[in-house]
Amino acid sequence: MAEDLSISKGTKVEQYLALIPQIEGLLTGEPDLIANLANITAALKEQFGWLWVGFYLVKNDELVLAPFQGPVACTRIKKGRGVCGAAWQQEQTLIVPDVEKFPGHIACSSLSRSEIVVPIFHQNEVVAILDVDSINLNEFDEIDKQYLEEIVGLINWN
Repeated sequence: MAEDLSISKGTKVEQYLALIPQIEGLLTGEPDLIANLANITAALKEQFGWLWVGFYLVKNDELVLAPFQGPVACTRIKKGRGVCGAAWQQEQTLIVPDVEKFPGHIACSSLSRSEIVVPIFHQNEVVAILDVDSINLNEFDEIDKQYLEEIVGLINWN
């Protein structure tokens, strides 16, 4: 596949439906995890223009920064800390409409106003999380949850 992304306009659903096959194309035949995580972050950032899109990998009881797009970020996050640590601990996607109202929010960027964090499972354990931040309040909803969970499900963890 060519490395050009076709940016879709339209509803959020239409944008995801146009983007997912392109992400599948980027991942097909590429066994390297880091390369695939990097392309997923770039594709999501380019399509939606969010402030920050990235992955944290679970390593030695911490989330450790992995490929991302956006401003510099927190390097390590403990289980249960902030939105990322809470999603890891609770093993569920968290949608935060206003990060200022989330107890213990870790402000890697003062520009972040809302956030969605999707845990990624391999062999019934959380192995990573996808973190997305927006400069807008109430940016994320159940549509994002559905499609971001589908996207992280495309990642080969073998």
